[in-house]
Amino acid sequence: MTTIRQDDFVQSIADAFQFISCYHPLDYIRALGEAYEREESPAAKDAIAQILTNSRMSAEGRRPICQDTGIGLVFLKVGMNVRWDATLSVQQMVDEGVRRAYGNPDNPLRASVLADPAGARRNTRDNTPAVVYCEIVRGDGVEVICAAKGGGSEAKAKFAMLNPSDDLVEWILKTVPTMGAGWCPPGILGVGIGGTPEKAMLLAKEAIMAPVDIHELKARGARGDTLTRAEELRLELYEKVNALGIGAQGLGGLTTVLDVKVLDYPTHAANLPVALIPNCAATRHVHFHLDGSGPARLEPPRLEDWPAVTWTPDTKAATSVNLDTLTKEQVASWKVGQKLLLNGRMLTGRDAAHKRIADMLARGEKLPVDFSNRVIYYVGPVDPVRDEVVGPAGPTTATRMDKFTRMMLEKTGLISMVGKAERGPVAIEAIRDAKSAYLMAVGGAAYLVAKAIKSAKVVGFADLGMEAIYEFDVKDMPVTVAVDSTGASAHIDGPREWQAKIGKIPVKVA
Repeated sequence: MTTIRQDDFVQSIADAFQFISCYHPLDYIRALGEAYEREESPAAKDAIAQILTNSRMSAEGRRPICQDTGIGLVFLKVGMNVRWDATLSVQQMVDEGVRRAYGNPDNPLRASVLADPAGARRNTRDNTPAVVYCEIVRGDGVEVICAAKGGGSEAKAKFAMLNPSDDLVEWILKTVPTMGAGWCPPGILGVGIGGTPEKAMLLAKEAIMAPVDIHELKARGARGDTLTRAEELRLELYEKVNALGIGAQGLGGLTTVLDVKVLDYPTHAANLPVALIPNCAATRHVHFHLDGSGPARLEPPRLEDWPAVTWTPDTKAATSVNLDTLTKEQVASWKVGQKLLLNGRMLTGRDAAHKRIADMLARGEKLPVDFSNRVIYYVGPVDPVRDEVVGPAGPTTATRMDKFTRMMLEKTGLISMVGKAERGPVAIEAIRDAKSAYLMAVGGAAYLVAKAIKSAKVVGFADLGMEAIYEFDVKDMPVTVAVDSTGASAHIDGPREWQAKIGKIPVKVA
């Protein structure tokens, strides 16, 4: 009989969520380094360099890899011989650990969990409750997986109830391009097959917690080892998804996924449930075992474990832009794919701020800030610590602001926007009509991006917390022109180009 003490369990959960906020798993770091070495697309290679540099900087500074520090997810396998020395329930213990982790004064994490999700959407302020899955198994210990899942990757989860005769691979290859680039590739795809709808989704989520080991599987296949059907699917999907040419950040390239994980479960004869969930560039999970001897001991990667890749602003290849004197004519002259380094003052705003702006304009009210000839950055930063002016401040998925784009460009005087990943047809049309441009910053490089921010202050909607309107003063903030004034889009043209170059499968990228 093993006794697990409440304090040890809570401390382990707290330590785990702090740990994964700033340390990538070592297998992910190595796989991303290998992808960098073989990448031939300049845009994708630059994006991977930023992600790798950000990863090492986050480890050195012990600050979040991504501004979206995620919702807490905990998988527990509790041995049947385990006894709990606790007054709290398992859910309560997990929540207390998450509460301590997210409120750690040395490395505060962004609280992103909202209660009453279909109503008031009130921030719980401490990122609780976590989502907990508990399984009772044979044994004398507790196996724990802690993961932090951000909105960008979670929002891309897909499910289909296929017919048994349908082609599962075909469905996945048609579905992945529809996910856009908001899940920040290159990452890992989890595929859950079978069971019931909710079981398939759970299998997909569990799958992406496994080690990145596709190269070992490829070697086994090359040796002629007998593979399971799930293993065969992993190899097939790894090759074919990468052949889509989506590439890092959706800019087009050789590597879209670093691995594909597949778990299956017996299912009803009439059905073929299939779930698809990605892990993004901010892959954050840790596994540990509790045997009653005390809290978990988590070993961080060594700095020498990171590839020797250091991204720095390319002042020769990129165009320096003065945001304080920027004109509509200058914005209209930018071309898709062009590298820019932004300098000067920009405003920020996300979903809640845009909705409030829309409501105020509808009522004829004056906005708290003047957007005329300004650039807006779609971001919700982490609170600063020590000498920081702002915490990690990477871009959020820009398509969430698509429905507000025409309003902002036509009614506020805004002339350009910065966000993550692609824009949809509604936004592209508005950008083209206004002779504006959309600029993309690299998702998964939040700490690196934050280093370009030299001052930050709240200038509007302070009650919205991280969703408030900030004014940032930036120096050499790296962005790419993703949609130019003609409506050309790097996220449409890039994958098409690289899918054609790879030339392996006839799947059209939308």
